[in-house]
Amino acid sequence: MSLADGPLALGSGGELTTRPMGVFARPGEAKGWRSWVTTVDHKRIGIMYGAAALVFFVIGGIEAMLIRLQLATPDGKLLSADLYNQVYTMHGTTMIFLVIMPLGAAFMNYLMPLQIGARDVAFPRLNALSFWVFLAGGLVLNSAWLLGGGADGGWFNYAPNNGVRFSPTHGIDFWNLGLLIAGIASLVGAVNLITTVLNMRAPGMTLMKMPVFTWMSLVVQFLLLFAVPVLTAAQFLLMFDRLFDAQFFNTQMGADPLLWEHLFWIFGHPEVYILILPTFGIVSEVIPVFARKPIFGYPFMVFSGIAIGFMGWGVWAHHMFASGVGPISVAAFSISTMFIAVPTGVKVLNWMATMWGGKLTFDAPMLYSIGLVTMFTIGGLSGVTHALAPADTQQTDTYYIVAHFHYVMFGGGLNGFIAGWYFWWPKVFGYRLGERLGKINFWILLVGFNLTFGPMHILGLQGMPRRTYTYRDGYGFNFWNFVSTVGTFIIATSMLIFFANIFLSYRKAKKEQLSVPADPWDARSLEWMVPSPTPAHNFDVIPTVSHLDEFWHRKYGEDEEGRLVRIAATEDVVQKGDGRGVHLPSPSYWPIVMAFGMPWIAYGLIYNLWFCVLGGICVVAAIYGWIMEPATDPDAGHDDHPADHDEPSDASGEAVATEEAALVD
Repeated sequence: MSLADGPLALGSGGELTTRPMGVFARPGEAKGWRSWVTTVDHKRIGIMYGAAALVFFVIGGIEAMLIRLQLATPDGKLLSADLYNQVYTMHGTTMIFLVIMPLGAAFMNYLMPLQIGARDVAFPRLNALSFWVFLAGGLVLNSAWLLGGGADGGWFNYAPNNGVRFSPTHGIDFWNLGLLIAGIASLVGAVNLITTVLNMRAPGMTLMKMPVFTWMSLVVQFLLLFAVPVLTAAQFLLMFDRLFDAQFFNTQMGADPLLWEHLFWIFGHPEVYILILPTFGIVSEVIPVFARKPIFGYPFMVFSGIAIGFMGWGVWAHHMFASGVGPISVAAFSISTMFIAVPTGVKVLNWMATMWGGKLTFDAPMLYSIGLVTMFTIGGLSGVTHALAPADTQQTDTYYIVAHFHYVMFGGGLNGFIAGWYFWWPKVFGYRLGERLGKINFWILLVGFNLTFGPMHILGLQGMPRRTYTYRDGYGFNFWNFVSTVGTFIIATSMLIFFANIFLSYRKAKKEQLSVPADPWDARSLEWMVPSPTPAHNFDVIPTVSHLDEFWHRKYGEDEEGRLVRIAATEDVVQKGDGRGVHLPSPSYWPIVMAFGMPWIAYGLIYNLWFCVLGGICVVAAIYGWIMEPATDPDAGHDDHPADHDEPSDASGEAVATEEAALVD
């Protein structure tokens, strides 16, 4: 790996150089599709993650509407039993792996370097690789629809139903290999972002001065680092079973299908927190801004997130209470499931305490954040009931479970991401989303969400099983299934309003030449210290941090009587964004070339091994080109190292940096 991928090449110390390679003054200078294909800028990669996730969200949403249309009335004929199995399997897989996970990656890629005062991530080309590999995996997964049909074993694909005997088409092979490829993206991204946070924080930013969002994202990266390999191991066993006649899950050969269930849920329960912790971090940034108060109990918020990360590894078998794991295991995992509710409850109480007594303003980001707190709390309370094995035995494989995890994943996850969209949109794109449409969007979504998933609690308690493609008239399921289907269309309407808001806000901003200030919300963390949209180089000068909520403390202080007073105007605190000569890593084609080879390997394993050779040649050629790509660091080959240089900061090095920048110009 060349120095172009190291911290030195990023100019993490704020180096100034006359070398023109990779120098951008403002975000609009690199234009055209090639600049996006070859970009290694963490901000553009974050935007591409978000855009891809929204496309997959539309696909997953269409699949959800097909499910609900099939179940709207008894004896539905829209989908056959086999096609229904494929649709609900692909819906769950798409929403979890291709929507919520990459939405988290989008926010983390864009915001984490800004919140810690860094110019970019530690390994920019690896960051680009993670996106293109994720996209390749998602395309392999969904190409099943064009090549014979989707996977049909549920998003969990339990053995032995995932074997060739019970699923003879290639749908599960596409599922398996597509997620294997996407898992590579998660691992690469995890290593990259962990390294970034631990090694590239601004001077003075200790771990306990990091924003809560960065903390939660760091916990997520460690969860990914240890959870994804467990799923990968299970998927390799499945791949050898299906494609090379191995017998890892064949009971007739002495194997145990429960092995898959254990491996999947050892990954699957940390995965729940991989999905939800980023949104916990988002609302922990939004609520203090709109409550005009610092987050209540910051250390408790941080350590409860860490506790959730640790304890998430000890509850996986509560998904298996009905599988016959035995009374001792059931008792142990019942206790651990009850116990993990404690740190989650700490977060809910701290959010409420932050709002209590605050000067609340109910802008769209705040509404969605409150929506997360309330809807996630409902989902959490219904989840605690599953800690009781007798209750879980009755509820498992009913629509009560479907209601529970949608209140957690949709009510908690998606509400948080939409709050983040409305909150950080001006920072990313330079214009605000319409506030009036945003509030309409929220209320319609809230009504549609509760109409869709609230009745599923009742259906589950009435005995309606999950994963059933139809039901008979007279079972008592008719009314609430119809209500649930109506709710689905209300959700779809709310998302159409969201997309319309994006379009109309963009058109208005472009027509009226509207500009958004760097700090439209009077916010608290470092990402608001740079202009909107964010310059390519992030910071003109790396800030020196002395407080939690550093940006807020630069605007406000206390007078002699301890009263809060404004000590500086926002425009005096925000950097100009016109830094020149800041060294940035150069664009590269090699990440997308390497990612391009992986689908060929997947299709080769399914159809003809010669395709694997073509894909392997592509990957090896990309690795060789990557290694041989010339370093763009002006100091490459010198004997000095980053540690030998003091980091220029706005406390000690601003005048020097300004003088050197003038010389460069």
